[in-house]
Amino acid sequence: MRIATWNVNSITARLPRLLAWLESSGTDVLCIQETKCTAEQFPADELRELGYESAVHADGRWNGVALVSRVGLSDVVMGLPGGPAYEGVQEPRAISASCGPVRLWSVYVPNGREVAHDHYTYKLRWLEALRSAVAQDAAAERPFAVLGDFNIAPADEDVWDIAAFEGSTHVTAAERGALESLRSAGLSDVVPRPLKYDHPFTYWDYRQLCFPKNRGMRIDLVYGNGPFAGAVKDSYVDREERKGKGASDHAPVVVDLDV
Repeated sequence: MRIATWNVNSITARLPRLLAWLESSGTDVLCIQETKCTAEQFPADELRELGYESAVHADGRWNGVALVSRVGLSDVVMGLPGGPAYEGVQEPRAISASCGPVRLWSVYVPNGREVAHDHYTYKLRWLEALRSAVAQDAAAERPFAVLGDFNIAPADEDVWDIAAFEGSTHVTAAERGALESLRSAGLSDVVPRPLKYDHPFTYWDYRQLCFPKNRGMRIDLVYGNGPFAGAVKDSYVDREERKGKGASDHAPVVVDLDV
């Protein structure tokens, strides 16, 4: 079974690439983040033509998450149970479902913006709610994983130059502590192998030639429970999909399971 996660940075803008990638990659389930569309605008018909069911949680702004599966899609939960609101709005940043033998969450963790910003506090509260929400599934015997854009680099080596991030979000002790708390619920970091260079970055800013210079970050993560992690045969970052005109600034992270 092949599972992937991908922040597409607008599914409308990325649709031809997304459809072509699904066909060529043989992916069974894709966790999508940053759809930037409403649920009605989501390309469910186009995906259905390829054999994929869709579950979408989106409101047309800059967030939006989805799960698409060709191995079944049931017991869908929209949103983060107990999650905080930001400026009075429960943002569409999480969706979960059972897909064949596994249960999966697709998450788009708040960016945080700046350490002194209200959005940073919101980010930490959101991660605390995520830990509580996944605890039961994490402890279950069924393979389970939380996949998505976490907007946190777990370690210093997960950014191209830690000195360049001094005083910034994505690398603070509090954010990394929130990830550690999530792992303590019974999840482990499924670290992919890079297809080029020595570290599996998953995101490269569009500006300042970051991709050609490999000035990247590993912020798209796969956190699986014991049965999930034990079934992993391979995992990699499909860096090729970051290349060329019309690419997202994130690359897909692919996980192959023996389930």
